[in-house]
Amino acid sequence: MQGRRLPLRVATLLTGLLECLGFAGVLFGWASLVFVFKTEHYFEELCEPNARLMGNATGLDDCKAQDERFSLIFTLASFMNNFMTFPTGYIFDRFKTTVARLIAIFLYTSATLTIAFTSADSAVLLFLAMPMLTVGGILFLITNLQIGNLFGKQRSTIITMYNGAFDSSSSVFLIIKLLYEQGISLRASFIFISVCSAWHVGRTFLLMPRGHIPYPLPPNYSYGLCSGDGPGEEEKKTVESQKLELSEEFISPKKVSTYTNAFAITQFFGVLCAPWNGLLMDRLKYKYQEEARKTEHFGKLFGLVMALSAVVSLLQFPIFTLIKGPLQNDPFCVNVMLALVTLLTFVHPFLVYRECWQKESTPGVA
Repeated sequence: MQGRRLPLRVATLLTGLLECLGFAGVLFGWASLVFVFKTEHYFEELCEPNARLMGNATGLDDCKAQDERFSLIFTLASFMNNFMTFPTGYIFDRFKTTVARLIAIFLYTSATLTIAFTSADSAVLLFLAMPMLTVGGILFLITNLQIGNLFGKQRSTIITMYNGAFDSSSSVFLIIKLLYEQGISLRASFIFISVCSAWHVGRTFLLMPRGHIPYPLPPNYSYGLCSGDGPGEEEKKTVESQKLELSEEFISPKKVSTYTNAFAITQFFGVLCAPWNGLLMDRLKYKYQEEARKTEHFGKLFGLVMALSAVVSLLQFPIFTLIKGPLQNDPFCVNVMLALVTLLTFVHPFLVYRECWQKESTPGVA
């Protein structure tokens, strides 16, 4: 019986990975898409006349207001990506997988169609489309993370692999940019992405549970094509990293395009690096598994963490303005400050280690 279910589970795993890799976190390839938008003259009316004549893809001071408009869209969308994870996590916990995924598909398709049919004259619609796109994407990620529960000892590896795919999906906008440079219109690319919603719907009903995938997995558990979802409690939290928008220098549009490509390619390697964290977790012993299975609220915990990080993401726009203004395009001080703040994250594993050590030292204390 277990062997007969394995092909279905592998299909769920692979298609979920493809979904995260191709759709979930495309927002973070924003720098590539901005290059296309500038070529299509989005928000060009904010540039000074002489900058319009020279071409606004070079990031000249005369197009500073245009750059800030794009930065504001990204800041708003990345804030919604994190902040809305808490309510969407609640929706996932309360109404389960099918409802959460149908909401995700509606938001995502609406966003891609909106982007497909915008133009320079209706560029303001990006303020609506990008947040919808990112909220739909994070719901795709949340509903797919539970797939790790199907594979027992490899659970953490799969979860981190999905988070890596979420990061690497930023390369989708790089692909759109490269296709655009080969003559494929922005509209055609986003219409194609919209048509892929039929695939999302099919996967929702054929390869995903109607409810939640429990952990630990009960005997004879079936879902999707096999029907008969089993209700269960959800699991652990995984935290994914956010990225700042690529700042453009005073260089030629040729070089801007090259650096944008390099940035997007670097982001792609998230899918290769992230699974190592999960592999390490899978190799360790879970000493508090019995307690965890009684109290897990995965969607709400994951959403709360992301909502808190959304507050921090709001700093992106003032930091961008600071670099473009008082710092005169010199990000050195900001980079030093961010490096110091990043070092503070090492405090967390130390606190976790101390907590576990204290519990081991006093086994009689609940």
